[in-house]
Amino acid sequence: MSRRGTHGLTPQWLWRYFALCTAGLVLSLGISAIAANKAAVDGREPLAPLRPPPPLDERAVALGKRLFSDNILSAAQNQSCMTCHDLTSGGTQHTARPIGQHGQAYRFNAPTVFNVGSIYRLGWRGDFTSLESQNEKILLDEDLMGVTWPVIIDRLSQNQGYTGAFEEVYGRQPDKRSVLDALSAFQRSLATPNSAFDRYISGDTGALSSLEVEGYRLFKDYGCASCHQGANVGGNMFQRFGIFTSPPHGSSSGDGDLGRFTLTQKSTDKGVFRVPSLRNVEFTGPYFHDGRVTDLSEAIAIMGVSQLGRKLTSDEIKALLAFLKTLTGEYNGSKLQAPSPAKHY
Repeated sequence: MSRRGTHGLTPQWLWRYFALCTAGLVLSLGISAIAANKAAVDGREPLAPLRPPPPLDERAVALGKRLFSDNILSAAQNQSCMTCHDLTSGGTQHTARPIGQHGQAYRFNAPTVFNVGSIYRLGWRGDFTSLESQNEKILLDEDLMGVTWPVIIDRLSQNQGYTGAFEEVYGRQPDKRSVLDALSAFQRSLATPNSAFDRYISGDTGALSSLEVEGYRLFKDYGCASCHQGANVGGNMFQRFGIFTSPPHGSSSGDGDLGRFTLTQKSTDKGVFRVPSLRNVEFTGPYFHDGRVTDLSEAIAIMGVSQLGRKLTSDEIKALLAFLKTLTGEYNGSKLQAPSPAKHY
């Protein structure tokens, strides 16, 4: 009589059964991987790859770049757009809040200028839906650039280099519309595609490590992607800062903590802010609307408690941090680098 194993099967059938189960498991994992890649490509993931900017007038972009870095656009001619949005330093300024023309700290942290061309809501309160309107507000705001249109146009019109450039690009002398168009054209060129996560979500499953993939899973499973979604991983909706518990007190001055309430006067908008983009977030600190936190791990922990109602473990924070670092992209073909120590906070 032959020897029988589990469930009365002979050793030969046990080996066949084991082989069939193994093959089934491999096939199942393969199908799951294919399905995951297909979901990413089909756009069913909450996040999407960041694409390069659309074709732009290169002459307008070059003129906008020149204006962006020129102190001529500030009242005292002592700072430029680049002062608060340094392209060599994450597209931002690594202080809690920028200092305005009169030496006072502005009410909000300076967000990164990278990828603003594809963000729908601009400003911490989501005041604007066009770069042109936001740029004008920043230029004229007495607490920021503090200049006026007559002053801007007069200065540019007396500069032969600028008058020639505006004639070449726009066929006329500098005016409000052409200045705003040039600045916005340059800002629309500031895309940072081809991050490790972009490659992963486009189908390259080897682009992320197991820890980074785990961080992305937590990011989705815990609900982070409910607000930080789309190609910009945020930037197109509003949310209250402190859904479950009030976050630690920050350093806002004036009405900075009131959020959209200052625009709408609705009590339900108190503490409501635009959800920021998390693209390049490892290099865009300090974090939150008032720059209250300089360490990204600390910011993750605060978000867990205040927005998710969770006290994240150190391992969860480590995984989420690893994932967020995969969102660092390339500008002009080179991966963004950490700010120099002199520019860091």
